[in-house]
Amino acid sequence: MASITKDHFGTTQDGEVTRFTLTNNNGAVARVISYGATLTELLVKDRQGRLGDVVLGFDNLKQYQEQSPYFGCTTGRVANRIAKGHFSLDGVEYMLAVNNEPNHLHGGLKGLDKVVWDAAPFMAVEGPSVRFTYFSADGDQGYPGGLWIGVTYILTHNDELSIEYEATTDQATPVNLTNHSYFNLAGQGDMLGHVLTLNAGQYTEPDETQTPTGRILPVAGTPLDFTQPHTLGERLAQIEIGGYDHNYVLDAGGGYLALAAEVYEPGSGRVMQVLTTQPGVQLYAGIHLDGLQGKGDAVYNQYYGFCLETQHYPDSINQPGFPSVVLRPGETYTERTVHRFSVRDNLL
Repeated sequence: MASITKDHFGTTQDGEVTRFTLTNNNGAVARVISYGATLTELLVKDRQGRLGDVVLGFDNLKQYQEQSPYFGCTTGRVANRIAKGHFSLDGVEYMLAVNNEPNHLHGGLKGLDKVVWDAAPFMAVEGPSVRFTYFSADGDQGYPGGLWIGVTYILTHNDELSIEYEATTDQATPVNLTNHSYFNLAGQGDMLGHVLTLNAGQYTEPDETQTPTGRILPVAGTPLDFTQPHTLGERLAQIEIGGYDHNYVLDAGGGYLALAAEVYEPGSGRVMQVLTTQPGVQLYAGIHLDGLQGKGDAVYNQYYGFCLETQHYPDSINQPGFPSVVLRPGETYTERTVHRFSVRDNLL
């Protein structure tokens, strides 16, 4: 039967960190902590019915504070890059921290991933849930306006992890929230044999700092083309930066829940479908993992996890041709991403 339990995960200078364990009617388990509104574990069944953890993470709070490459966290106020940490809004210039030289990345030096959120567990009709809330004050990390944020995790009885976002503001400000989980559907080893399909025929061209130039280009004829299934490893040698770290323009365009991606891991039979209301998704292939000590005895080397970060395009605040990320008073930011898990008996 479904359940929600909680326990103490540690303490920061901002307060106690609580861990919540969500279990659905099928025995799937998600664990989330109030530090960074972070997903730390996600256990789903393989084709033999055996539970396995399919996200990378740590066993203790200290590692999340000191070593985490954004494992499982909520990133923002603005996920991804803002070029040179600078933007102009309503005639006012704003400077943010440059924490990914020469750019601003994932909300700054102390973004939403590094604070303790308030938490309220509840049993929804769909399954066990936790709603995290946080108030980001005017000027936080250089951003204008007070921002009220809510992130709700729901582990449904259909073996879906649904993440729902909402925000309101008292002053115009950019907002772009995402979850930064690293997935490995095999539960261990590299993910180069995972088979990916992306419903995206275009991508935002990156400059040498992985920030969009403003041009939107077709993926056809490039190693970025996943409109038909390909393993994540088969074309890595063709990519100059050593792997995938690219923003895809989803065919659905955002605004309603649509299938963005499907990943299949042949060994375990696990399938993960990603549905989202967002217009883009950042594919990141764990290029910079370098031997991190993870949960249990796990060591996370390069390519041991991949991210599908559903979001608006990077640097949208500086790119008038991209969908807007500006939230204004009286408006409510709402986005949703669903990770739907199943198994496949046949190899393909």
